[in-house]
Amino acid sequence: MALRDTSLPEPSGPARCAPAPALDPADRGRLLAGAHHDPHALLGAHPVAGGIAFRALRPFARSVSVVIDGERRGLASEGDGLFSGLLPLDAIPDYTLLVAYADGEQEVHDPYRFLPALGETDLHLIREGRHEQLWKALGAEPMTHEGVSGTRFTVWAPNAQGVRVAGEFTFWDGQAFPMRSLGSSGVWELFLPGIAEGARYKFEITSRYGDRFLKSDPMARSTEVPPATASVVTASHFEWSDEEWMARRGEVPVHKAPFSVYEVHLPTWRKGLTYRQLAEQLPSYVKDLGFTHVELMPVAEHPFGGSWGYQVTGFYAPTSRLGSPDDFKHLIDALHRAGIGVIMDWVPAHFPKDDWALARFDGDPLYEPGDSRRAEHPDWGTYEFDFGRVEVRNFLVANAVYWCEEFHIDGLRVDAVASMLYLDYSRDSGQWSPNVFGGREDLDAVAFLQEMNATVYRRAPGVVTIAEESTAWDGVTRPTDSGGLGFGLKWNMGWMHDSLGYISHEPVHRKYHHNEMTFSMVYAYSENYVLPISHDEVVHGKQALVSKMPGDWWQQRADHRAYLAFMWAHPGKQLLFMGQEFAQGAEWSEAHGPDWWLLDPAYSAEPDHRGVRDLVRDLNTVYRATPALWERDTDPGGFRWVVGDAAEDNVFAFLRFDAAGAPLLAVSNFSPVVREDYRLTVPEGHPLWQESLNTDAARYGGGDIVRPDPVKAEDGALRLTLPPLATVWLVPMPD
Repeated sequence: MALRDTSLPEPSGPARCAPAPALDPADRGRLLAGAHHDPHALLGAHPVAGGIAFRALRPFARSVSVVIDGERRGLASEGDGLFSGLLPLDAIPDYTLLVAYADGEQEVHDPYRFLPALGETDLHLIREGRHEQLWKALGAEPMTHEGVSGTRFTVWAPNAQGVRVAGEFTFWDGQAFPMRSLGSSGVWELFLPGIAEGARYKFEITSRYGDRFLKSDPMARSTEVPPATASVVTASHFEWSDEEWMARRGEVPVHKAPFSVYEVHLPTWRKGLTYRQLAEQLPSYVKDLGFTHVELMPVAEHPFGGSWGYQVTGFYAPTSRLGSPDDFKHLIDALHRAGIGVIMDWVPAHFPKDDWALARFDGDPLYEPGDSRRAEHPDWGTYEFDFGRVEVRNFLVANAVYWCEEFHIDGLRVDAVASMLYLDYSRDSGQWSPNVFGGREDLDAVAFLQEMNATVYRRAPGVVTIAEESTAWDGVTRPTDSGGLGFGLKWNMGWMHDSLGYISHEPVHRKYHHNEMTFSMVYAYSENYVLPISHDEVVHGKQALVSKMPGDWWQQRADHRAYLAFMWAHPGKQLLFMGQEFAQGAEWSEAHGPDWWLLDPAYSAEPDHRGVRDLVRDLNTVYRATPALWERDTDPGGFRWVVGDAAEDNVFAFLRFDAAGAPLLAVSNFSPVVREDYRLTVPEGHPLWQESLNTDAARYGGGDIVRPDPVKAEDGALRLTLPPLATVWLVPMPD
């Protein structure tokens, strides 16, 4: 519809209805101001003395008629876009409205003749904070209601005086479509006939202070492409073909399975590619390199690309920058069909202050705490969630379930867990208040994380949750019924920090930092760990992984290769950020993606970068084929030091064992000298050993000090030549 000149005279039309009873002036005023809690009691058709009264709110219309059995009856204008009339009927009939504008007429269903399209069970679960499929109750849902096609709009705004639907179909003016309050649930609802998929909309909210503003839908499942901010009505028509993957993904617990993760920022992995174009390239690349999973940096909608997705405004909407929600499902389906699991970065710790999104959503703190000391996140200029409010917890728990159930996500890596757990996180004295026991732990956040984990594991078998938790909080991966947080895995930030510190020193100085590479084994079995070399370690002046290494280019690449093989052999799962698999020297930024040209033979005939990529492929191939490297990651009996104190040599050697006791020997020489006749004790009963991987191989760009022939154990030990700045894996030969 278009804006109309209401100064034009009304056209001649059908027979007029009798005058309807006038509205109470207070009701009329609140209705027109967008501050009425029950517009359905004023608009639509209602029995009154003398028949049925009809009333419609159609701003800018020249006339409105009621159509019953094909017969038109004109309603009288009451001013301000209100039209009304009385017909001598015994019951409310089936009817439509014929609305005339300057350029024509529209016959429409009256939104105010419909019963609520949201049931009591939904409302009860929302009030209790236990609606585990909240996205099916709130938001914009295309549907057929009472035989009519349209869209049900629902939103939680308990402090609002009134809420109206505004969209492109109203030229962003909400006057025509006030919503009704559904009681103590705080939910507002309106079914709009004729509104279909693709319609853009927002909610126009009148706060209890009288302010009026537009907000995007917190539950929107699709959005406009940023920087535009409207929500989009959507429904999924995608047909999955990953049944085999979904059926078997939970057969082996993740901590007892191979788990090697390639971390990806989708918008820049190959810049300019859509979800569907990524589906043609990403699965084959990841499968070729042998990774078991990809981890996607946040894909939920975010207004600023420079946040990398960590400042979310649309928690239920995959970013529209790369395509539609069904397009994103197509990418996940393609990865599953290639045998690759999908982990998604999930950000429940905070949200940005954009005035069109969650911040002070209905005019008061709603998703954020009312206490400003707890609402503001001191590090990121954002708001924290109010984990003590059941509806907010429900919003987040259901969101975790949503990605797993609707998008077949296999894992959620939960960002910034430490910032949720501690009331004094990044706060000075006087900027926080203790919990009821006088401690610094945020008990509401603990309860939220436990509820989220328990719910996800119950509803989505085979899914793993992973905590980015940087402190020594006890029980991050302990089950919730034992008092733990209930995560499946935890990022080992201590190992990452210590090992990168060690490897960045010149070899001559590494002996003074030897314990930085061994300390991780003191606590390696306190949690179920992932060893992360993530995007956070290769940005903002921290340098790419290969550039952290000292020495010339040959030494940097050698250190890079040796470090990766040490990491793959260390107890715990692995994660590697894109670009590091081929030793990209430049830091990553959202402005550009990996430097793929480095892999072009035209750039260099030497295996500088291609060799590192080939090593990563072989690391994953040998890793997956060797249960000793992953089957007992959380069992202290699966590890034994052989040489842990050779600080002067810069050598580390240890054994890994699988469930049947079969060993693998990993030896790292982080000095630039060849070490001849190096004696290493090995388990008895294995007379011959052979190299299964050597990072110094020429095909990787190394000096090719390798041993293709088996080496014999004598007196319970192997005597090896250790190549410089290299890691070697050896396994017993079959009898």
